[in-house]
Amino acid sequence: MIWGGRHTAAAVAAALFTAAGVPASGAQELPPLRENARIYDTLFAASLGDEIQKNCPTISARMFFVWQQAKKLENYARSLGYSEDEVKAFLKSKEERALMRARRDAYLADHGVVEGDAQSYCRLGREEMKNGTFTGSLLRGR
Repeated sequence: MIWGGRHTAAAVAAALFTAAGVPASGAQELPPLRENARIYDTLFAASLGDEIQKNCPTISARMFFVWQQAKKLENYARSLGYSEDEVKAFLKSKEERALMRARRDAYLADHGVVEGDAQSYCRLGREEMKNGTFTGSLLRGR
């Protein structure tokens, strides 16, 4: 999976995987998914949340809320006309995975997270929750 592992990112990406192919209206071609800020930023937030909860033993994903947000994103992608094949290609793309990891890792580094230092992940997770960010809304303290 593009954003690692266990829960948050997987649930959001899974919703996009199951998005029914709704043809775009007319002959217009849709912009690449990476250029859709709402989709890309939501997937980024899920990727970030997933990385935090994987590396912080005192933070977990709010799975029901994650599922709700995934369904909203799925409905949004459908309303735009992205097909299941387009979404799958985007999520499986090695280039897209690398870009997302680079963006996530840069954000982590910019916010003082050190790989292997669980407390730095926990600190960022608590900050995200306290500041009411979308990433923070996907997380909860244990």
